[in-house]
Amino acid sequence: MATAVFFHAHPDDEAIATGGTMAKAAAAGHRVVLVTATKGEHGEVAEGFLEPGEALWERRVREVKAAADILGVHRNEFLGYVDSGMMDTPENNAAESFWQADIDEAGERLAKILREEHADVLTIYDPNGNYGHPDHIQVHRVGRRAAELANTPKVYEATINRDHMIELLKRAHEYGLETPADDVPNPEEAFELGMPAEAITTTVDVRDHLDSKRNAMAAHASQISETSFFLAMPRDAFDAAWGQEWYILHGAAPGTKEDDLFAGLPA
Repeated sequence: MATAVFFHAHPDDEAIATGGTMAKAAAAGHRVVLVTATKGEHGEVAEGFLEPGEALWERRVREVKAAADILGVHRNEFLGYVDSGMMDTPENNAAESFWQADIDEAGERLAKILREEHADVLTIYDPNGNYGHPDHIQVHRVGRRAAELANTPKVYEATINRDHMIELLKRAHEYGLETPADDVPNPEEAFELGMPAEAITTTVDVRDHLDSKRNAMAAHASQISETSFFLAMPRDAFDAAWGQEWYILHGAAPGTKEDDLFAGLPA
């Protein structure tokens, strides 16, 4: 069996972007390792949610541990940087923020784990970090460098299938959903997340693991409440939105289309 390291920016990103793939890999007997760059120190949290004196990062560390257990993660590590906040906020400039990290130094921190695990697969994000968050963009940059340093055989960029999501937005009312697209006459022009379908090399069917994915998302209650858009949607809508997870295989031959991160690895 193979080892896959899933590299993410903040607690909860793993459940949203790759939770189904992680659960599927673990169920198939592969070793699953989660590395999170920051502890999500600057996330938003509802007033009164935290206990008196409790820091948000403390809660998020517990939440990612719970989510990792649900997904079957064998090892859960933090890279040791601080959440950089949203783009163009003062937190971007903090010396200890992930956004300010030296790529080679941060890459070596991750490469050390890749070497220890003899990782066959590393997942990062697409060059825009799916939606432009500085820590997500940095995951792409640092992950690419770490894979070079550790000679990791396969690197996948976790992304969002933009065309699939636009189609779901158009059909939202079929699922009884109200979305921001209700106020957007041309979703194709407004939806900028992820990558177009033609850029995607790898589509993983995770429908058999959606309970694990949803439960892992719910474990991040400080960020994803039960009344959030993610978790409040009807089950058929949840299945349509989250039943597949998408990746771009770095260096793939033109026209590559696959359904497994472990394709082509030695048995």
